[in-house]
Amino acid sequence: MNSIHSTAIVHPAARLGSDVAVGAYSIVGEHVEIGDNTSIGPHVVVEGHTRIGRDNRIFQFCSIGAAPQDKKYAGEPTRLEIGDRNTIREFCTFNCGTAQDVGVTRLGNDNWIMAYVHLAHDCQVGDNTIFANNATLGGHVHIGDWAILGGFVGVHQFGRIGAHSFNGFGSMLTQDVPPYVTVSGNPASPHGINSEGLKRRGFSPETIAAIKRAYKTLYKSGLRLEEARAAIEAEVSAYPELSILVQFLAESGRGIIR
Repeated sequence: MNSIHSTAIVHPAARLGSDVAVGAYSIVGEHVEIGDNTSIGPHVVVEGHTRIGRDNRIFQFCSIGAAPQDKKYAGEPTRLEIGDRNTIREFCTFNCGTAQDVGVTRLGNDNWIMAYVHLAHDCQVGDNTIFANNATLGGHVHIGDWAILGGFVGVHQFGRIGAHSFNGFGSMLTQDVPPYVTVSGNPASPHGINSEGLKRRGFSPETIAAIKRAYKTLYKSGLRLEEARAAIEAEVSAYPELSILVQFLAESGRGIIR
């Protein structure tokens, strides 16, 4: 049974699953779909063509599914898709996509999103990420699984942040951050790999050592990027976890952080 506060406004055409809670003074728009057991706190606006999965908890004062902050946007019916089991804290702003990209902004599953986080239009965020307070993504940013963004991290539009990377407090990310790498600073620079995070996620000591060698090949060997990528690729058969690093380097559009 759903729990809709008497002061909330839920459009009759909105589609709500079972055991959905909508708090005081919140607004749920016409084209919104909310999955089972999701909680929408007080003073939240959920609008646009937005689909929210199950078991999410969205705290007060969030703006979910509003029009993108893009001057080219002309009212096209673009979308926002949020997966399952996400925690989204106070004052977050998630915008719909644009027709100039895939037309959808996506947040995956099991993400921990702290207060004042901004997901701009067309961002694609994976699973199990952590965004600390005030982390901000420009448009068209891609974030890999298990990536961590510290407080006040800013990511330039079209940037790519690799899986399992750790991006320290206040980092300004104007180029791509490869998987597994720890960066910090303004502008950000690399400082080894996210060893502690990999240990917590069950990576074996041998695999972590192989990732450390790959980091040294990429950043310490003096090889050109293509040469370093080829050298790392030669290790993929023994350590498949390196494949996401090889693929990332091949697809990087803005160049990697140095």
